[in-house]
Amino acid sequence: MLVSTKGRYALRVMVDLAEHQADGRIPLKEIAERQHVSEKYLENILSTLVRNNMLSGMRGKGGGYRLTRPAEEYSVGEILRLTEGSLSPVSCLDGDRVGCEHVDGCSTIRMWMKLDEMISTYLDGVSVADLASAPHGLKDIERSAE
Repeated sequence: MLVSTKGRYALRVMVDLAEHQADGRIPLKEIAERQHVSEKYLENILSTLVRNNMLSGMRGKGGGYRLTRPAEEYSVGEILRLTEGSLSPVSCLDGDRVGCEHVDGCSTIRMWMKLDEMISTYLDGVSVADLASAPHGLKDIERSAE
């Protein structure tokens, strides 16, 4: 599983909005500046999040974006599944499929299924609130370990 920039930026946007939710609706321009992402690329990601009711968006003066529910209620797994389509480590576990034409004799399928389960369990157990309250960047992580 390789998470694309779309998935990574979607997570960063959700954390940014969680950190600034007390400010009300946040304009696209502010999010883009803080996250160092082009407004055009970010607009595509935000529209996906709005279409799937993860964000509320409003145009015009006083407009912007906000979370539709508390940050604790969004899991990283949910956001990545939306933006990436799948979290499966191998294609034979994508979607509702289990296996391929070789599944009956596959000596590795159980390992891939276990890894898939571990990835999902871990990412579903991390919330946007967890990310918002955690140390940011390697320097902060190193300081918190001392």
